[in-house]
Amino acid sequence: MTRIFSFDDLPTADLVVDAIYEGGSAANTSSDPIAKLLPGAGNQGGFRASGPGLKKKFVVLYSSGEEGDWPDRLDLNTGQFIYYGDNRTPGHDLHDTTRRGNLLLKAAFENAHGDAAKRAEVPPFLVFTKSPTAKSNRSVQFKGLAAPGFPGLPMTEDLVAVWKTTAGERFQNYRSVFTVLNAATVSRTWIDSLSSPGGALANAPNAWSSWIKTGVYMPLTSEPTKVIRTESEQRPDTALKAAILEQVWNHFKASPHAFESFAARIYQLSDRRVIIDEITRGSVDGGRDAVGRYLLGLSGDPVYAEFALEAKCYRPASEAVAANTVGVREVARLISRIRHRQFGILVTTSLIAKQAYEEVRDDRHPIVFICGRDIAEILIQAGYNSPERVGELLAEWPS
Repeated sequence: MTRIFSFDDLPTADLVVDAIYEGGSAANTSSDPIAKLLPGAGNQGGFRASGPGLKKKFVVLYSSGEEGDWPDRLDLNTGQFIYYGDNRTPGHDLHDTTRRGNLLLKAAFENAHGDAAKRAEVPPFLVFTKSPTAKSNRSVQFKGLAAPGFPGLPMTEDLVAVWKTTAGERFQNYRSVFTVLNAATVSRTWIDSLSSPGGALANAPNAWSSWIKTGVYMPLTSEPTKVIRTESEQRPDTALKAAILEQVWNHFKASPHAFESFAARIYQLSDRRVIIDEITRGSVDGGRDAVGRYLLGLSGDPVYAEFALEAKCYRPASEAVAANTVGVREVARLISRIRHRQFGILVTTSLIAKQAYEEVRDDRHPIVFICGRDIAEILIQAGYNSPERVGELLAEWPS
């Protein structure tokens, strides 16, 4: 059972990975748990820094998970955390933000790629996500202590200014990549010592002090204990994702063959190493709606793994109706078409039934499942982050 710290206990609580810190009962910002847990962090916004100028004691990165334009994402398998900066409305320069968050990101990443003395100037980044409880809708979950950059990622790619469009207006914001470090607990002693000179290393978690001294990341990685996703984990978990998936389903439900090339595009959008060679004709596809290759080697000396893709435009679940799930028969058809050293992709607007999912994983068939929730998340990550933007993409597949 997840550990929960009450609102009254927050001033003395340690930061424990995946623990929940409850908000208060008042219907205003005084109930914000982060402000009480980390004095000086403030009680509003996603980017909260404590300390004057660019010399911060610590920085809180808070993600509500509800920003369609800015889909922050934590990969629990690798410890990689993607966070978008605070220039989120048109009409402002990249660094002209109220909280100066993007300026701080720029300075932190520059120092992160310097020597030990420069890394010592980087403030600890503390990652929180929204996690409502029965007592408070403001409750948050601590996801870990993060350092700028990620192992093996070039410095040209860990902090990138990306363009976004809102209501026809273009503007830039930072896409930053952090490593959540292998620190199960951030002690209250260290948090309190960050206000004193040299406090960033005194009582610091080993993963943080090691990174400061050597520049070597110690990521907090985790291997899933289960091999299949539940039906709820395959369904959209926000109103935006549900709206996007519903739009895709409504567009293709009368012409499921058109969904086949769209499914291939979805897989391409998920990974730039995907190459689609052919969208097969419906009458002769033999269980393969598309075929392609996945680039494993260098572009100058490529090694490819071939794949077959099957698309199923099935009715997603809603409050009114149950989902039309992909079952054993459909999955078996794809498996039968996979040759030696190939793998399969099954893309559906719906869900993979439990039995089909279990049989594939138990028998170790090389099948990748992309379900309804995945489709919505891939589109959002690719910049199609509203029903309007998705509609512009769907126009390439006339009804």
